[in-house]
Amino acid sequence: MISAEKLDQAIARAGGAVSLLRNSPIRPHTFPVVAEFTNWRSEQRAWRDSCVLLDQSHHMTDLYVSGPDALRVLSDLGVNSFANFVPGKAKQYMAVNHEGHLIGDAVLFHLEEQAFDLVGHPMVLDWVQYNLETGDYDAVSKRDDNSFDRCAGPPVVYRYELQGPTAVSVLEKVTGAPVPEVKFFNMADFTIAGCRVRGLRHGMAGQPGYELFGPWEDGDKVRDALLSAGQEFGLARVGAKAYSTANLESGWIPSPLPAIFSGEKLKGYREWLPTSAMGSLGGSMDSPDIEDYYVTPYDVGYGRMVSFDHDFVGRDALLGISKSPRREKVTLVWNSDDVADAMGSLYRPGPPAKYIELPKARYALHQCDKVLSNGTLVGISMDAGYVANEHLMVSLATVDISHCRPGTEVTVVWGEDPNSTKPLVESHQQVHIRASVAPAPYVRFAREGYRAQ
Repeated sequence: MISAEKLDQAIARAGGAVSLLRNSPIRPHTFPVVAEFTNWRSEQRAWRDSCVLLDQSHHMTDLYVSGPDALRVLSDLGVNSFANFVPGKAKQYMAVNHEGHLIGDAVLFHLEEQAFDLVGHPMVLDWVQYNLETGDYDAVSKRDDNSFDRCAGPPVVYRYELQGPTAVSVLEKVTGAPVPEVKFFNMADFTIAGCRVRGLRHGMAGQPGYELFGPWEDGDKVRDALLSAGQEFGLARVGAKAYSTANLESGWIPSPLPAIFSGEKLKGYREWLPTSAMGSLGGSMDSPDIEDYYVTPYDVGYGRMVSFDHDFVGRDALLGISKSPRREKVTLVWNSDDVADAMGSLYRPGPPAKYIELPKARYALHQCDKVLSNGTLVGISMDAGYVANEHLMVSLATVDISHCRPGTEVTVVWGEDPNSTKPLVESHQQVHIRASVAPAPYVRFAREGYRAQ
């Protein structure tokens, strides 16, 4: 990675990590695909009523890792178990820092012997790449940035998500064969429009489906064949606006602040990482201590994936955390009257509430809003948006164990005080929005079917 300024230098220049990130001009994550094919409300409903096709080809980064020590570097950094992780399988991969705080997560595909593809936001990919380049590993990596950051040319692979109640019917029609029995997060091969297509049993909005991928040059033929076969099954294309909210139904928190901005043990990493790789911090959380924004895997629902059957960075610290987790992931259902009042403030004299954009209300890459109970901080709301299927504004949050029971009443503080200088932050006043705690995932099918797998 080449950059005029490294992260450690930028933190020193800004007088601290919080100040640097809060006033960062870096915008929230970009989905460089069509915003809407019809409208985002109908597109949201389609993944529950029929099925949808989502284009994942452009917004994620791929880090291809291969060689005799490829599995070893991934195991040395990952909290997951790698027992029985053979080609044809995938997993939600996570890494933590030396104190057990989350650096990031991504989907790890075991493509072939000694060959892997780590796919997702760059946070954990950067960490793996750094350790691979500076450590004693007989392995190499090849990076394919998302289409917003890529210097030139198309992606290496296309990646489509086909999901919804009729997704299997579409797949059977387009392949002309029954869909094989494939366990969750396992892969199967298909032939579509004469092309070999690999499919991961997966679902982005908590609905049944497959993530289909193959060489970029086959992408148009495969997409057109899927759309043609899907006509009789109500297949709808989903644009960036609706796609950005799919995680609200599946319960996945997309970009917790990576725990890399403090600690001597990560100084070398910060001296390697370019400032351009960082994100922006937004929301009502106002602690000057960057570590107050960190989370553990247990805070965001990943505790069940942690395995202590191997050594990895942060193992001892995480083992201690596992014995008494502080917080738990929940869905917060925002009070509709309070949301309407906040949005209505745009039409009244005086400073309005922070603009609530629909369907996704995130205005920084790392959104951190205070969750209060009787004026006391009890958690962080991390990703908010409107779910048309439920006619509700919700957010994914991590809250203290003492306040995670469904039905518990809390308050979300929306907006910044003082207002930061981020491009998406206008002059506004903070407002308090009542909310009630609900399970994550919020949708029962996603919670009892999709997540149970």
